[in-house]
Amino acid sequence: MSLHLDSAKPEGAPRATMSVAMVLAFVVVAIVVICAFFGASIAPDSPFTQRLDIGDVPPSAQFLAGTDLLGRDVLSRVIHGAWTALVGPVVVAAGAFSIATVLGLLSGYLGGMVDSVIMRWVDFMLALPTPLVAIVVVGVVGGGYWTAVFVLVILFTAPDTRIVRSAVLEQRPRPYIDAARALGISKTRILVIHILPNVLPIILAYVVLDFAFALVNLAGLSFLGLGVEPGTPDWGRLLFENRTILFTNPVALLLPAGSVILTAVSMNLIGDWLFARLTR
Repeated sequence: MSLHLDSAKPEGAPRATMSVAMVLAFVVVAIVVICAFFGASIAPDSPFTQRLDIGDVPPSAQFLAGTDLLGRDVLSRVIHGAWTALVGPVVVAAGAFSIATVLGLLSGYLGGMVDSVIMRWVDFMLALPTPLVAIVVVGVVGGGYWTAVFVLVILFTAPDTRIVRSAVLEQRPRPYIDAARALGISKTRILVIHILPNVLPIILAYVVLDFAFALVNLAGLSFLGLGVEPGTPDWGRLLFENRTILFTNPVALLLPAGSVILTAVSMNLIGDWLFARLTR
C-alpha cells in the first residue's frame, strides 16, 4: 500500500490557465517537433544541394528564405536543423535529471555523510563557469555534437541535484514518511514508491526548463565550431556560416536565430506553466 500526499485541491483553488502565449508556445514546439521528424518531407529542397553559380541570394518565389554563400536553400537547412535542436537538448535534459534524481533522493533522504559528499560535489560544480568549462572540455576532447551533449549532461546535473534534494527535504518530515518508517518499510521503497511520486511534478517541470538551456548552449557551441560538423544543418552552425551575408540576405541569419529564441522562450513558458499546474 503506497502512502502519498493528498492531491485533492481545495474548492475554489486557482488553476493554471491556458493563455494565448501558452497556446503559441505549444504551437511553436509542435512545429519544431514536426520539422525534426518529418523534415525530409516538409523541406522544399535538399539542405546539401549547392548552387555555386548563384551564391547567396535574397528571398524569392523559388527560395523563400534565400540561399547561403554556397547556394544552399536556407529554409530547407533550418527545417532539417530542427533535428539537432530537438534531440540533443532532450538527451541533456533527460540525462541530467535522471542522474540528479538519484543523487537528490539519496542526499535529501539519507543525509549525513552521503548528503555531505554529494553536496560538496554540487558546490564544486556550481562554482565552475558552465559555458567556459563546456568550451574548454569540448575543445580539448576534439569537439563533436555528442561530445558536447555528454559534457552538458554532466554540467547540468549539479544544479538539478540541488533542486531534487530541496524537494525531498520538504517531503522527509511529512507524516506519511513517519508512518512508512513505523511500518518498517525499507528506505529504498520509501524513496521510490512514496517520495519520488510526490517530487516528480517538480522534476518534470524543471526538465522542460533544462531543455531550453541545453538548446541555447548547444547552439552556442555549434556557433563556435565545437558542436556539429561543418556543413551540418544546425541552427547554431547556420548562425556561424551565414554571419557574413547579413547585408545581402539577412533572412539567412535571422531565421535560425529566431528559431533558437522562439523555441527556447516557448519551452520556458511551458516549463513555468507545468510547474504552476503540477505543484498546486
